[in-house]
Amino acid sequence: MKMKNVVYLFVAVCSFFFTQVNAQLKTPASSQFAKFETTVGLTPISIEYSRPSKKNRVIYGGLVPYDAKWRTGANMNTKVTFGDDVVIGGKELKKGTYALYTKPGKDMWEIYFYTDTNNGGLPSEWDDAKVALTTTAKPYAVSNVETFTIDINNVTNNSGDITILWETTGVNIKVEVPTDKIVSANIDKVMNGPTANDYYNAAKYYREAGKDLKMALEWMNRAVQMGYNQFWVLNQKALIESDLGKYKDAIVSASQSLEKAKAAGNNDYVKMNQDLIQECTAKLKK
Repeated sequence: MKMKNVVYLFVAVCSFFFTQVNAQLKTPASSQFAKFETTVGLTPISIEYSRPSKKNRVIYGGLVPYDAKWRTGANMNTKVTFGDDVVIGGKELKKGTYALYTKPGKDMWEIYFYTDTNNGGLPSEWDDAKVALTTTAKPYAVSNVETFTIDINNVTNNSGDITILWETTGVNIKVEVPTDKIVSANIDKVMNGPTANDYYNAAKYYREAGKDLKMALEWMNRAVQMGYNQFWVLNQKALIESDLGKYKDAIVSASQSLEKAKAAGNNDYVKMNQDLIQECTAKLKK
């Protein structure tokens, strides 16, 4: 074999070797992908985004200019998905997936939910017709956060905050979810032919949501009459009766629950019933 051909072969082998090494070599991404999923009330919400780190840089007013639209993260645009129609800033936003863009300001942030979700950051051409909802949020001071973070906090049955944290700035975007509308519709539906468990769940929800306690007690009594009289059911019945000021009835129900809880070896319900009986007894003495 001629020397020239040997050299070509050596170069080809080396090129193949280094190509294979490069193909297998993995290094950490500078901005890691993250996905956050939760349920607020009955509404599933998920957030997909990339997480840049501060790395001794000035973020707001530096890397992220004030009063300019920002991808709100790194790499591809941040995506937020709502499983139901929600309300943000008093405006309805239909269920679906949106790109989340912001315009950070020193005193106020503008928030945009954008229908085009396939952008490498900001859209090449911003289209106001694709803005499904705009709202504002006031920034607040937080302890230093090294890595950009989005999650959902301050969760109740009816709302939660999309929280953006980075450097020493936090922003909360309140999202209201239609829990009561969904549950009430479900209650109306199942009441056409409810089971004892349906009555129990409806009564429990009405008590916890601060709705009609008399109706809650009526449903709970129906559940018990249908044979649904476990210790946790009787405890809820006692709680409703106590909330209605029916302390004697509450003591009876709590006592029944107490005996069943003892038989089942459930010390948590034993303690809860004992406390409730003591509380109702004290109220009767006043």
